[in-house]
Amino acid sequence: MRKIILFLLFALVGCAAIPPKNSDNICSTFREKYDWYGNASTAYQKWGVPIPVLMAIMHQESHFVADAKPPRTWLLGMIPWFRPSSAYGYAQALDTTWDDYLDSAGRWGADRDEFADAADFIGWYNYLSNKRLGIAKTDAKNLYLAYHEGHNGYRKKRYLHKKWLMQSAATVAKRAALFHNQLAACQLADKR
Repeated sequence: MRKIILFLLFALVGCAAIPPKNSDNICSTFREKYDWYGNASTAYQKWGVPIPVLMAIMHQESHFVADAKPPRTWLLGMIPWFRPSSAYGYAQALDTTWDDYLDSAGRWGADRDEFADAADFIGWYNYLSNKRLGIAKTDAKNLYLAYHEGHNGYRKKRYLHKKWLMQSAATVAKRAALFHNQLAACQLADKR
């Protein structure tokens, strides 16, 4: 009996970490991961960053994989080596930035591989980008650039020398607009 309970417990934990089947459709994602909408809505209410922007950044960073990490580098082309950064979880938050968040937001028990905590983190970071850099909370492209480069890197416009990052930021902006339209349509359909 004990083995069955442990098996079921591990199965439930494993299922919770599986990314949504159709991550390009926000309505489908929220229907499949029914508590995510409430978590994203809470982050929006707390920090003022719209749900489509939060979700587009998370999609870009981890594709909604709870324990996402950057790929390892390879030594001599065949030996797995170190990861290029400490980025981890849904939000791909670095250790130092996550620690700042825990202290600043008073979220000491938060985990990077928990969706609600990652959504709150993205809201918090973008809230700071708005306050420190004057980026509108709806400006997904520039919020993503500040998110990726850090506030100092954004101020110094380091992103201008990274064509791939500029393309990623444009993708985030397009996805945020897509998510906005999808969310408006499914909310309208749900009200009927």
